[in-house]
Amino acid sequence: MSSVISHGFKSSKEDFSFGPWTVTAAKTHIMKSKDIERLADEMHMPSLPEMLFGDNVLRIQHNNGFGIEFNAIDALKCVNNMQDSVKVACAQEWQESRSDSEHSKEVVKHYDWTYTTDYTGTLLGEQIQMKVTPTTERIDVEKLKAREQIKFFEDVLLFEDELHDHGVSMISVKIRVMPTSLFTLLRFFLRVDGVMIRINDTRLYHEAGQDYMLREFSTRESKISDLQHVPPALYTDPNEIAQHLPLKFTKCEKLTFPEREKQRETESSQ
Repeated sequence: MSSVISHGFKSSKEDFSFGPWTVTAAKTHIMKSKDIERLADEMHMPSLPEMLFGDNVLRIQHNNGFGIEFNAIDALKCVNNMQDSVKVACAQEWQESRSDSEHSKEVVKHYDWTYTTDYTGTLLGEQIQMKVTPTTERIDVEKLKAREQIKFFEDVLLFEDELHDHGVSMISVKIRVMPTSLFTLLRFFLRVDGVMIRINDTRLYHEAGQDYMLREFSTRESKISDLQHVPPALYTDPNEIAQHLPLKFTKCEKLTFPEREKQRETESSQ
């Protein structure tokens, strides 16, 4: 593990080996404003999150090169920047305060200022990648509840924005590696004060010895007006409020390792 002090921030990069896998967690300072402005132009978005950790990454990579990683830039690419997803009384005032004068009102109007993203990770591998297919198989939650020693844990923040003091929009990824498995939770959390709460979760699970990972994506959402039975103190805690939000959408996928695909091709050609 190496740590350097840069611009008053402590940067760290940790590598952890799990069988043929290397888990890398890199954390460093917020992107500089000039880099954020350039990126916003490239992505055709009027503005980007206040705290954008463009160099933060959580990577799970096999010795053969394939794998998956979670990073802020790819998460932002999944934001629908042509859609104003949440209309609130403060939205116009908020957008005007965030938009630069050279941006036309038309661009600002079609802008998802909540940064809602359905990002589920970025597949790695130049020549070979994992194959993604729908599956009915589910992550075994009971296995995850078992008291197994945690060999490695990391929590990496990708971006956060306080929505001009009208709530919060943030995405972070956590990983824990046990002796026989690894589990990752990528969570996008949105709270627009007085309006709504949304959580997009991506869970990734791999058991040692298996030739695949399971990935489950879910969206939970509720209007604040439908959460009258929940203490407002819980609104700011994603872990607590998640169980009170109705499930709106779910998608389950199997990420199969490439060697198996090659083996199948060889067998079918014989």
